Amino acid sequence: MQVEQLKNVVVEQLEDLKAKEISVLDVTGLSTVTDYMVVASGTSNRHVKSVAHNLVSEMKDQGVQPLGVEGDDVAEWVLVDLGDVVVHIMLAQTRDFYQLEKLWDPNWKEARSQ
Repeated sequence: MQVEQLKNVVVEQLEDLKAKEISVLDVTGLSTVTDYMVVASGTSNRHVKSVAHNLVSEMKDQGVQPLGVEGDDVAEWVLVDLGDVVVHIMLAQTRDFYQLEKLWDPNWKEARSQ
């Protein structure tokens, strides 16, 4: 699966699974690890875990084997590593605390205030 197609499938799945505030960060020039980071929020630990598990299941159905899944035991922040796309599914308060968008997007402050 091409990188753009993978990113689009991930976003579609997150939308279908009712993830909140989905943000796609192009980190191609900033990271040698991945091309895109997708950040989304869940409404509860159970929702975060469910979104992550269903995303992994759908990716496997599409022929994409995740390289790893971290954090699903506590489910405050679950990371799904799909290689060229890394997905962060977080509780809103965890997302506010770590502010990944601020770390990886130089225009984050301007975009957030608009």
